[in-house]
Amino acid sequence: MLNEDGRGIEWMKKMKLLGIEFVPLCIPMHRRYEVLAAAGACLSFAIGGFLGFFMCLYLLFTRLWWLVLLYFAWIHLDRHTCENGGRSSVWVLNWRWWYHAKNYFPIDLDCVPGIGLDAKRNYLFCCFPHGVIPMGPFSALATPCNKFHKLYPEFIVKTAVLRQLFFLPFLRELALGMGMISCSANSLNYELSHSEGGHIVSLMPGGAMEAYYSQPGKYRFVIKNRKGFVKLALKNGSPLVPVISFGETDLFDQIDNRTLHKIQEFIRKYLGFAPVIFNGRGFFQYSFGMIPRRKPITTVVGTPIEVTKLENPIEEQIQELHDKFVQSLVALFEEYKHKYLENPEDQHLELQ
Repeated sequence: MLNEDGRGIEWMKKMKLLGIEFVPLCIPMHRRYEVLAAAGACLSFAIGGFLGFFMCLYLLFTRLWWLVLLYFAWIHLDRHTCENGGRSSVWVLNWRWWYHAKNYFPIDLDCVPGIGLDAKRNYLFCCFPHGVIPMGPFSALATPCNKFHKLYPEFIVKTAVLRQLFFLPFLRELALGMGMISCSANSLNYELSHSEGGHIVSLMPGGAMEAYYSQPGKYRFVIKNRKGFVKLALKNGSPLVPVISFGETDLFDQIDNRTLHKIQEFIRKYLGFAPVIFNGRGFFQYSFGMIPRRKPITTVVGTPIEVTKLENPIEEQIQELHDKFVQSLVALFEEYKHKYLENPEDQHLELQ
């Protein structure tokens, strides 16, 4: 029979053949929807850009070649939108897709008691870890399907991602509709400088480098030499908010190889993203594939760190706030690991 939450079939044995663990046949339909939604959400960003380019290349050799030229002209004309607040779509953000994807893992939100966000101010949410594909921060903070929007309906949340994403055909339209903006300094300044307040930028300071440190059960945050976000917070007077997604690193395995890391780092320096080689599960088996594993994620929002606005912050002021942020981040991890991690005494945060 089904468990009370409908998430398991206790009486059914999983089929295993040649070392591959297959999905049982009698799976409830809602769980199949969840697998499809999680696969769509992750694969859209893992391979969606390449598929978009291949589609455009194919159309160039058909009678619809002129549509491709028009579309690329549009991309060129629209190239600054991601730097000027984007153009989120309520219709896209309310897709049922995100609801099923959230329930797949599931993804939940937890806020430190009494964080007291002021709707007249703008906040910079600094999210860790990046993971292979950061599902936790987007689902918990940027989509209406989670409870953050119910707790703080007066805020507009934008997710900051690599600017290169907005040059990928078709995928860029999805990203803009999802409320994503460029993570460049100009873009963040634009969003955090709104005088009326009520804006939140969700940023992953660890970025692409942190992505290929992602391993199940390990928490390594790239933060020691990342100070640009601190300078932006000081220039805009925007409080820094530490955010940790527990379980984000458990979704995929990665090949841990020094030579591979050197190649990944070389590509990252020139293209801005790391070509991560990851392994999860498939549609019909649990042993390998590009779909994330069904592991719970809880995104914990910490206490805002007060920031005094400074037009031209000096290095000492930047370092002082950076040290304060790192201390708050470590304290948040140490407090909540006992609630959301197995064997918390054996789990230690590594700062890179």
